[in-house]
Amino acid sequence: MERLNGKIAIITGGASGMGAATVRRFRAEGAQVVIADVQVDAGNALAQECAARFHRLDVSDPVGWQALMAEVTSEFGRLDILMNNAGILSYQSIDTADLVTWNRVFGTNLLGPMLGCQAAIPLMRHNPGGSGGSIINIGSTASFGALPDDLAYSASKSGIHGLTKSIAVWCAREGTGIRCNAIHPGTVRTSIHDKILAEADDPQAWLERFSNMSPLRRMGAGEDIAAMALFLASDESAFVTGAQYLVDGGMMAVHPGM
Repeated sequence: MERLNGKIAIITGGASGMGAATVRRFRAEGAQVVIADVQVDAGNALAQECAARFHRLDVSDPVGWQALMAEVTSEFGRLDILMNNAGILSYQSIDTADLVTWNRVFGTNLLGPMLGCQAAIPLMRHNPGGSGGSIINIGSTASFGALPDDLAYSASKSGIHGLTKSIAVWCAREGTGIRCNAIHPGTVRTSIHDKILAEADDPQAWLERFSNMSPLRRMGAGEDIAAMALFLASDESAFVTGAQYLVDGGMMAVHPGM
C-alpha cells in the first residue's frame, strides 16, 4: 500500500473499463487522481466513489489539454503520472474505411496521447523537488498483430510504439527524469464485451471464444492492467523507459498454428 503516496495522476478514459480499474488502484495506493473523460455521468460517479476529481476532456482537443493542466497546476502544483488510456474502435476494414471515422480514431488513439505528453511534460519538468514523472501509454495487441476488420484501430495503436520510444529517449537525453512506457493489453473484459455477451444468442460460446484468445484461457480484467500501470507509475520502475509491456495472457507469445 501507499506505493504512490503523494503523487498526482491523470488518467484519460478513466471513467470506465481499464481506466476505472486503474483509478481505483492508484487511489488505494495513495495517489491523488484526476479522471479525464468525455463520459460525464460515469466520471463524476467514479470520482465521488473514490474521492478523486473529474475533468471533462476530449483528448483530441489541445485547448482542452491546456485547461486540464492549468487546473492541475492550480489544485496540486505538480504532476507525477499521466496515463493515456482513452481509446476507441472503428469497426471498419480498408474496404469500408471513411476519412471521418479514420480521423476520429486517430484523434483519440494517437493524437490524444501525443497532445497529453506535450502538455504534461512541461508541468512535470517544473515539479517541486525536481523534474520527473511517469507517462504510461496504452497500446494494444493490435500494435503487434493487426485486426483486418479494424484498420484505423490497428494503425493508430501501432503508432503507440514509435510515440512512446521517441518521447522516452527525448526525455532521457534532456535529463528530465521523465519516463515513458507502453502497456499493450490483450482481450480485457470491458463494457464492450459485456454488450456483445448480452446480445449474443449463445453468450457462453462467445465467452469461451474470448477466453481462448490467450493461452491462459481467460479474459483479462481491468485490474490486470492496473497492476502493471501501478508498477510503471511507481518509483519501482525508475530504470524503465521506452519499454513495451504485453499484458495479454500470452496471446502474442504463441504461433497460431494450422
